[in-house]
Amino acid sequence: MPGIALVTGANKGIGLEVVRKLVAKQWRVFLTGRSPDSVDRAAALFPPSVTSIVLDVTDQASIAKAVKTVSETVNHLDVLVNNAGILDSTDDTIVDLPAEQLRRMFETNTIGPLLVTQAFVPLLRKSAAARIINVSSGAGRLTGMGPAVPAYGISKTALNGVTGKFAAALKSAGIAVNAVDPGRVRTAMGGNEAPRSVEQGADTIVWLATEADQSMTGLFFRDRKPIAW
Repeated sequence: MPGIALVTGANKGIGLEVVRKLVAKQWRVFLTGRSPDSVDRAAALFPPSVTSIVLDVTDQASIAKAVKTVSETVNHLDVLVNNAGILDSTDDTIVDLPAEQLRRMFETNTIGPLLVTQAFVPLLRKSAAARIINVSSGAGRLTGMGPAVPAYGISKTALNGVTGKFAAALKSAGIAVNAVDPGRVRTAMGGNEAPRSVEQGADTIVWLATEADQSMTGLFFRDRKPIAW
């Protein structure tokens, strides 16, 4: 049954593909991103069931404005996809990682999804079966963690922690909260040499949003299967 979703960082890459797949399922979607021009261009690719909203996940005023816009348009939200994220591509290891780089990663990749989720929980509570999906990364897995992209990886490890805490806090409300490792995808972030397509990267996210058992919560998924944190 079609529902209502909001996707952050949806003007390109995996987020845009998530919107495309949800629209194909007749969903109502709020497509968000930081740039007014980019979200408007992206939304123009779709029917009127897609609404563009400027949303900077690092700015609480921007988050509050987005919540107000959504609340004035619909009376509930079925799915929140926290997809917005950044990656600093450097050769630094944890040994020489600049503190400012780590702070910047946390602001967007960890604190941003936390604040956005907090802000939209009231609308999600009004859904009969709400779902929150945090787009994480294999770089954030504690299992087999390597030395590359330390700031990004640590921020995604923390996002996995945020996922678990929200899953526990919202379980009694029947809200499913899960994280997804989309793999390395051919996007601006993943690069042209990445092994996976945006369709593959978006698949598990859309599956969790529309088909997965509502009882599955507090889990980390890749290719529709739970994986170790």
